[in-house]
Amino acid sequence: MKILHSVHPNDFKTYQTELVRERFLLSGLVKPDELNCVYTHYDRMIVGAVQPVSKTIELENYSNLRADFFLQRREIGIINVAADGEIIADGITYAVNKMDCLYLGKGVKSVSFSSKNGAQPAVFYLLSCPAHTEYPTRLMTNDEAVKVNAGDGLNANERVINKYIHADGIQSCQLVVGLTILAPGSVWNTMPSHVHDRRMEAYFYFDLAAGQKIFHYMGEADATRHILVDNYEAVVSPPWSIHSGSGTSNYSFIWGMAGENLDYSDMDAIAIKDIR
Repeated sequence: MKILHSVHPNDFKTYQTELVRERFLLSGLVKPDELNCVYTHYDRMIVGAVQPVSKTIELENYSNLRADFFLQRREIGIINVAADGEIIADGITYAVNKMDCLYLGKGVKSVSFSSKNGAQPAVFYLLSCPAHTEYPTRLMTNDEAVKVNAGDGLNANERVINKYIHADGIQSCQLVVGLTILAPGSVWNTMPSHVHDRRMEAYFYFDLAAGQKIFHYMGEADATRHILVDNYEAVVSPPWSIHSGSGTSNYSFIWGMAGENLDYSDMDAIAIKDIR
């Protein structure tokens, strides 16, 4: 498991492109028949992905956690971003299809992932953070997610926000998770930008067409940098950083947060005119 340490905003201002990518870009998460996770020191969020092709893959107990099993003191949100799959949690099988979300709370001992069809494998994206109490396992399909229409075509940011794990949805200790789908012809996400000093955030980009790229903007509002992101790559956003993106075509992305509260609307807006 790769470990990602925290960065001070003043240090970030001195970073060149390669160092920005090294400290914040999570690449190589999706590989056939592998589980790949990154342990971040931002609210101790673990970001990962698993693509079961020819076998069932177990959620392993990493030595970094100093735990008897992965979810002994953690919770996890899992969203499938590809073909139909299954997750078995403590002996119960859940059908998790594209854009469905499964929440597993503290205390679940055994978790495994498989695809319905290895020729068209599932890709499960994982977000896990520490948990102080147990909440029940819950599967939420994309049809059941709370949907919010945002933006418009004139500003190239028409999108649908799907909320899964949040104060009025799937209950959790710290996790807040959902996904955003941009309409054809729209490329901007999270614009105008915002920060939330009380929570970190991670973005995982998917359904980006081959040959296209996403410019992910980060940093303090008056000293921004950008990272070029490919399909199935993630970016970790510290609490002091904006997190906005623009693509060379439309795409979707999963947003996930952990920290001080579960209030989705707890954010400090930044006017477009103030971004530099």
